[in-house]
Amino acid sequence: MTDRLTIRRPDDWHVHLRDGAMLQAVAGHTARQFARAIIMPNLTPPVTGIAMAQAYRDRIRAALGEDVDFMPLMTCYLTDHSDAEEIAAGHAAGVFTACKLYPAHATTNSAHGVTDILRLTTVLETLQRIGMPLLIHGEVTDRSIDIFDREAVFVERVLTPLTRDYPALKIVLEHITTAEAAAFVAEAAHPIAATITPQHLLINRNAIFDGGLRPHAYCLPVLKRETHRLAVRRAAVSGSPRFFLGTDSAPHVVGAKESGCGCAGIFNAPFALEAYLRVFEEENALDRFEGFASEHGARFYGLPLNDGTVTLVRKAVTVPDRIGDVVPFLAGETLGWRFEG
Repeated sequence: MTDRLTIRRPDDWHVHLRDGAMLQAVAGHTARQFARAIIMPNLTPPVTGIAMAQAYRDRIRAALGEDVDFMPLMTCYLTDHSDAEEIAAGHAAGVFTACKLYPAHATTNSAHGVTDILRLTTVLETLQRIGMPLLIHGEVTDRSIDIFDREAVFVERVLTPLTRDYPALKIVLEHITTAEAAAFVAEAAHPIAATITPQHLLINRNAIFDGGLRPHAYCLPVLKRETHRLAVRRAAVSGSPRFFLGTDSAPHVVGAKESGCGCAGIFNAPFALEAYLRVFEEENALDRFEGFASEHGARFYGLPLNDGTVTLVRKAVTVPDRIGDVVPFLAGETLGWRFEG
């Protein structure tokens, strides 16, 4: 039995660091485990231009301090009126790593998102030409579509024609939750990949209603049926380079979660690697963990693999009930591995 696992230093390819006091409170948890992270741009106001991304990157670095070895990879929030030339200039200058597509009103701070993907024709042509990845929150927002079906419908209605019309466009389908999404990414004759969160590997939608309404298990895309969890889990441990780690860690203070209209988001950054490792051990796939956590994402993005390593040891660690004013994922539970750095 393996009691010590050392892997190349990993990256988080999808994280929300927020801003202001919350940024100060949570950024260190991500930087502790990961060398780099794709930073989500859905602030208020959203990060839509070069200067905004540079300023946000500076705030992240200031929150961490000069001695912390961590690289925030910035993204551009797409709107119906995004400027393709500004995006290309930001990419060429090393400011923007990718663009993020939020369908309008799909999730937290997405009111300024895209109302119709056809409005992005010039932007998508530009991204395809310069090789800049498009990161997609893959849900339709039509209220006539059941919330548990919105990802699968997005794959059928939006993603399928998008990959047909832009065959060379690099796409990351974010935080996949369904068998349909996992199958599409695995089988598509297209440069497409997917990030997978620890919560969508470890719990299903029953967790939201376990003995009462559990707001800290509420995220978007919402947790799905057990059959979908198992399909996504198989994808994560498959060894396919199309699937890689993206926590979608999304903190909210307790009052914003435990309210009459609670916010979506699960804060999993403090014990992210330990949570993922539970899955890979249960699936007898420890030998594939390094690829998922440290290699597949960097190769898809065309970035160098990180130098250095991190080590996890087989030692019990209990997730605290609170970290500051945020309830972390798996609060109160004991994990079988401990991150040693």
